[in-house]
Amino acid sequence: MTVRSRWSEEEAARFIARYGPEWGEPLALRTYSTRLLGEDPDLVLHGGGNSSVKVTTSNLFGDEISVIYVKASGADMATVEPAELPGLDLDYLRRLRVLRELDDAEMVHQLRTHLLRADGRTPSIEALVHAFLPGVYIDHTHADAVLALTNREHGVAVAKEALGEDVIVLPYVTPGFKLALAAARALDDHPDAWGMVWAHHGIVTWGETAHESYEMMIRLVSRAEQWIEAGGTETGGQPASVRIAATVTSEVEARLESRAAQVAPMLRGLLAEQTGDCDRPYRRVVLQWRAGPETLAALAAPAAPETFVSPVLTTDHLIRTKAEPLWVDELPPGDSDAARAQLQAAVQGYCERYESYLERHGSAVPAGVQPFGPQPRVVMIQGLGVFCAGPDLRDAQIASDITEHTMEVKASIAAGGAKYQGLPEEELFRMEYRTLQHAKLGRTMEGGAGSAHAPLRGHVAVVTGAAGAIGTGITEGLLEAGGLVAATDLPGEPLDTLVREMEARFPQRIVGLPLDVTDPRSVSAAFDRLARMWGGVDLVIPNAGVAAVAPLTELTLERYRELERVNVEGTLLVLAEAARMFRRQATGGDIVLVSTKNVFSPGANFGAYSSTKAAAHQLARIASLELAADDVRVNMVAPDAVFACGACRSGLWAEVGPDRMKARGLDEVGLEAYYQDRNLLKVQVTAAHVARAVLFFATRQTPTTGATIPVDGGLPDSTPR
Repeated sequence: MTVRSRWSEEEAARFIARYGPEWGEPLALRTYSTRLLGEDPDLVLHGGGNSSVKVTTSNLFGDEISVIYVKASGADMATVEPAELPGLDLDYLRRLRVLRELDDAEMVHQLRTHLLRADGRTPSIEALVHAFLPGVYIDHTHADAVLALTNREHGVAVAKEALGEDVIVLPYVTPGFKLALAAARALDDHPDAWGMVWAHHGIVTWGETAHESYEMMIRLVSRAEQWIEAGGTETGGQPASVRIAATVTSEVEARLESRAAQVAPMLRGLLAEQTGDCDRPYRRVVLQWRAGPETLAALAAPAAPETFVSPVLTTDHLIRTKAEPLWVDELPPGDSDAARAQLQAAVQGYCERYESYLERHGSAVPAGVQPFGPQPRVVMIQGLGVFCAGPDLRDAQIASDITEHTMEVKASIAAGGAKYQGLPEEELFRMEYRTLQHAKLGRTMEGGAGSAHAPLRGHVAVVTGAAGAIGTGITEGLLEAGGLVAATDLPGEPLDTLVREMEARFPQRIVGLPLDVTDPRSVSAAFDRLARMWGGVDLVIPNAGVAAVAPLTELTLERYRELERVNVEGTLLVLAEAARMFRRQATGGDIVLVSTKNVFSPGANFGAYSSTKAAAHQLARIASLELAADDVRVNMVAPDAVFACGACRSGLWAEVGPDRMKARGLDEVGLEAYYQDRNLLKVQVTAAHVARAVLFFATRQTPTTGATIPVDGGLPDSTPR
């Protein structure tokens, strides 16, 4: 925890130049200083905190009115835009202070009906605090150092001692209208205060300028950090700087990675939530694994369970991590069955405790709010690290970042000889199931935001041969459907180009993995890496293939074996590794083999390709028989003549095309027209068409396995039969 001022007059001027003409200088500077705060993870994490500015402006009639611009609920301070700071009628909001009570629904109604723009976003839950306090610019963060002061026994007294009498320290008050009243009254009683701390919540500073409020935030948080580093005075504890240091040798790191690749899929399967839907029986999660030296050392400490299995730092974190993590003692080495049994017992115990928690407080769940599944979001495994789960990668990353900072704060409290103290269960439940908090997630009774538009949300897919034309189209289609995609191919510029282009459109949701499907170690290593990176795999698209043109009389055995190694052995290795991964997860899965029309209608001079692809097709059919008991569906798509996907030309047609053009006396354009004209529908088959066929199976539109979809425009002689 080390914060420092990053204010730059030059950068502030750039914000004024960029945003000032449309939004005005105050809001331009408000945007700049808000981003400065949001970019520092020791102050704010993922949508937490908020900020505001008060201005005087004119309405349509030329009357002067007072306006407050305050950060919208759920907006990220690190990337905030002026439009995410909706304006409200400040004079009206201040009148609400005379009320004794204001429930959430009415508070939101009052806020939304007094926006300056009808299309404005809903303001932060703390909007009324900003309205009731007099500062022109107001900043609120969840600074780690401040929470390290308040979240301990006698935390209010500790915070007062550390920060001085010129800072107001309030005991915990439920965020919203109650906190707004308490904060305003406290400042009335101490009008000369420089800032305000809310126990178990964070810190507030203000000023006449954006610079003044920002610098006060840095000053007070730095004061808290210095007190912690000095060890404090209320306990006589040792300085936090003497925390356990640790190093991880390359040998230990390799062993950890191997173990994590085994454990992550098992854990991911146990954390998946059952839906009761026969086609999509599980609501999957994505995992993030962290096992740095500090994390491993912290988990190895004698009092680690007591230190870390405790409530969240601030109620803002509840919807991301739940109230407490799951602790798992070190797993037995080598024996995956024993490890699974221990993990299963630990997860089951957590689920039972969470269900009891729901039963104790269930009557407090607001109408329309769907209870979370009972599975933990954070799992600490001694000797292995921390696994954080979320319905998609972003949620898992948020939970992981929060957990890292939470562990640091709790460790600093323990290092100072103090005891961590969280909020009582009743308040934790109230905030975990508060409608305003759930609105940040966009949760619905159907189980998640965007599910209709992102059917593969939370799914991890592997595409082999991804850098070719068909592979590119499939990769793009899976990403558009919300999936995480490992694009695999031989190393080189084609794979690098694909990943670079897709990363620009789908940030963080694609990874390029160099992979040789003919090498068992390469295939196994790729699946292991995905287990460590995202927790496992749900969808496998064996697409890698090579072709050769030669009549049987001229086809050498060496050349035939080259195709056989890629098209048959490569398919076998990928199918086998996928099956092993699916069994470790125990939540089913899907395999969609990219076959070819040549399986059903082979071509002359194309015997090596047709026969080896037929063997791969048959392997997939056998896999559909063997894996059905594991709820793994194996299907095939059989395209014809896909020449390109955008600028990516087909490698197969680079091999086959010259012979086909020569035989028919056509150029490249004429050859494409020939293949379009020969199908019944007279259409050009594209990589996007193949991707849609893959998605039909991947999204389980029908209870189907062992089937083939022709993607050929209609070729009667190649219809599966």
